[in-house]
Amino acid sequence: MSGRAQLMWDEAVTGYDFGPDHPMDPVRLALTWRLVQAFGLDREVEVVAAKPAGESTLRLVHREDYVEAVKAASADPWVADAAYGLGTVDDPAFAGMHEVSALIAGQSVGAAEAVWRGEALHAVNFAGGLHHAMPGGASGFCIYNDASLAIARLLELGAERVAYVDVDVHHGDGVQAAFWEDPRVLTISLHEHPRTLFPQTGWPEETGAESAEGAAVNVALPAGTGDAGWLRAFHAVVPELIADFRPQVLVTQHGADTHFEDPLAHLAVSLDAQRAVQVACHDLAHEYAEGRWVALGGGGYAVVDVVPRSWTHLVGIAAGREIAPESVIPEGWRQEVFARTRQLGPARMTDGRWPVGWAGWEAGYDPADRLDQAVLAARRAVFPLRGLLA
Repeated sequence: MSGRAQLMWDEAVTGYDFGPDHPMDPVRLALTWRLVQAFGLDREVEVVAAKPAGESTLRLVHREDYVEAVKAASADPWVADAAYGLGTVDDPAFAGMHEVSALIAGQSVGAAEAVWRGEALHAVNFAGGLHHAMPGGASGFCIYNDASLAIARLLELGAERVAYVDVDVHHGDGVQAAFWEDPRVLTISLHEHPRTLFPQTGWPEETGAESAEGAAVNVALPAGTGDAGWLRAFHAVVPELIADFRPQVLVTQHGADTHFEDPLAHLAVSLDAQRAVQVACHDLAHEYAEGRWVALGGGGYAVVDVVPRSWTHLVGIAAGREIAPESVIPEGWRQEVFARTRQLGPARMTDGRWPVGWAGWEAGYDPADRLDQAVLAARRAVFPLRGLLA
């Protein structure tokens, strides 16, 4: 197996553009790529532009009638069918929507293929992680569910156990739905509680269909959860489940919208904690999945201050050349930020909270603490189904 990481990148993915007033500004992708280059990480990975996902690949997850509806809206946005979630405030139709959505999906599928076939040990598609798209509809800024498609392709290639860990602030509902009845896929989502955030799913009681009980795991975190609580919850749930499941491939989604600056949600996580979880996912892949790791982007709407730094850290970790948190960001990148956005870019690769401290679950818990209640709810709902002590 090649030890070199792949970075899936095609400049055309920046065409995934819902318009100037939409929170998902594609400048976040362009600025991430430029920051990757500014740190020289593009020379530490194999940069690959995969082909768009074809219709047979898209139908591994999505219904044929939905794909046809996306193609129709892509050719003429005025005919977008809201019954499929297209042409809505969240998912406005735009010309070329099918083509660029299929391109992003193709990068994630290509990443999965490369890792499974041993062409790369790790593969990153930070343009991916569009985890809300459903088999029959668009949702939450997501047209095609590239994460689900990557997992479905792994299963098609012969994988028998794939674990998916989603740390976006929003519940990974589309991926959970795609594999709700499939015990070969373990989906774990840490997200803000559905009482306070879209998509209002991801309750701990959602544990999978009868044929796959315990294959869906949801840790619903109270609004306001910060670094210590977020890391405590991750380490209290994820490693034990991954150790039990022993996936052949680990697929992770790293939405940066858990950050305290993000305008669309209510967690209070720092860049430094996000980096810590990225490192933890990398380590879990090596400990339990022979290093096979597919890492995706996701949400993130602080498009200058947060997203490029978070995902550049992710690329560095996958490449085996971690960027030290205290690193000064190259001035050329900051100048490009100002030229593109008229905003001042951040100066360092940290929020000043590294190293991040947190208390391990094994030391005990407080049943009156809201964060510990969330962890307990997840463990009690799923662990016994998997033969583990809650």
